[in-house]
Amino acid sequence: MLTVIYSDEFLEHKTGLFHPERPERLKAIVQGLRAAPWSDQLTWLSPTPVQDRQSLIMQVLKAVHTDSHIDRIKNIASAGGGHLDGDTPISEESYQVALLAISAWLDGVDRTLTTARPSFILARPPGHHAEAGRGMGFCLFSNAAIAAHYAIQQPGINRVAILDWDVHHGNGTQSLVENHPQMAYCSLHQSPCYPGTGYPQEKGQYNNVLNIPMSPGSTMALYQPAFEHKVIPFLQNFQPDLLIVSAGYDANQADPLASISLQPEDFGVFTDYCCQITSKIVLGLEGGYDLKSLADSVVATIESCLNH
Repeated sequence: MLTVIYSDEFLEHKTGLFHPERPERLKAIVQGLRAAPWSDQLTWLSPTPVQDRQSLIMQVLKAVHTDSHIDRIKNIASAGGGHLDGDTPISEESYQVALLAISAWLDGVDRTLTTARPSFILARPPGHHAEAGRGMGFCLFSNAAIAAHYAIQQPGINRVAILDWDVHHGNGTQSLVENHPQMAYCSLHQSPCYPGTGYPQEKGQYNNVLNIPMSPGSTMALYQPAFEHKVIPFLQNFQPDLLIVSAGYDANQADPLASISLQPEDFGVFTDYCCQITSKIVLGLEGGYDLKSLADSVVATIESCLNH
């Protein structure tokens, strides 16, 4: 069995006509998972309501983000919506939806630590570009970093690693974990590409950061050796008690926002590699904007988890 944490409330983060980060992304994934031949092996859970854990959510949120950033998003939403920047819209419901996404990521951590099995967080808005004091690149709050900071406080958890296979570098995630000796961050991302960060020489204060820039047009022929010779040794050396995956699927060849040439089934291979490190994996949705390749990639990811 594998747990999928999802709510229709995540569709209420409205980004406007023609915006690539749109509610239909989640609808396509849900449809793909419901149609999978192993759909009976999925446990669907709703995230814990925000009002039931408001103090905890705010505690972990403020451990990562500045009060001014949190207040800015809240105030824009309260005023009926607006933008953090040209790419990052906020609608009236976005603040509450973003808090619910955090709750879902916390639930994923709890569920995985309880079952020692992977969980998939099917939530939006995404998070890996959000820095302490600003959101950007479709992202409001840094979900993966928040989950890592929460996880490290749980009994028996001494080290948490984050693997980011989104096509864009998770500048926010890196900035929020690179100075923490109990956390590691590893990213494979297209370079050059938005947001222009993630250079190999960035190692983190504790040699806990590994950035692997990938050239436009890269296929599995380049990704597979990167996993085998860089990603896996880095993670095995760190020995995480929990692995968090920023699971973005915009490195697909069909994706409109980047130029990497992966196929949906490749993400199943990535997941196989992750399962070599630990069975305690929390995967959370980041990017991926071609609906079919996005849904097929999540199906491949979860199918791989079920095979372990």
